[in-house]
Amino acid sequence: MTHSARRIGRTLALVLPVVLVLSGTLAVTRVPWVAGTPESQMLTASAEDVSTKAKSRAPQDILRDRLLVELQEKDPGTALTHLQREVERRPSLAKHCMNIARALGRAAVTHYGPTRAQSYSRPVCDTSFASGVANHHN
Repeated sequence: MTHSARRIGRTLALVLPVVLVLSGTLAVTRVPWVAGTPESQMLTASAEDVSTKAKSRAPQDILRDRLLVELQEKDPGTALTHLQREVERRPSLAKHCMNIARALGRAAVTHYGPTRAQSYSRPVCDTSFASGVANHHN
């Protein structure tokens, strides 16, 4: 009797994890992630483009987003100083400096208002920050 109990126990020890994994996988294949049609709620286990890599973000986009956060958390002057330092440190970003500074100017107007945003203007990237402030204000 002990021998058959051991045999049943070993069989369960091998089969039970497989059954639990499969049942768990099947349980999450249909989850209401968003409201809508039943087809949009189906979570499929295999996607067609699994082998494609996620798009990496360009360094200028990463820098712009980081400086926009810094502008809101600190002030536009700090963000402009860090922009200037990054362009000096990485000259390849110089061609994107004007666009980043303009984006900072627009964000400064939104966050601080046109008068206060203009007070932070300085000649970083050919006064593009001031251009962003002026264009967003009008």
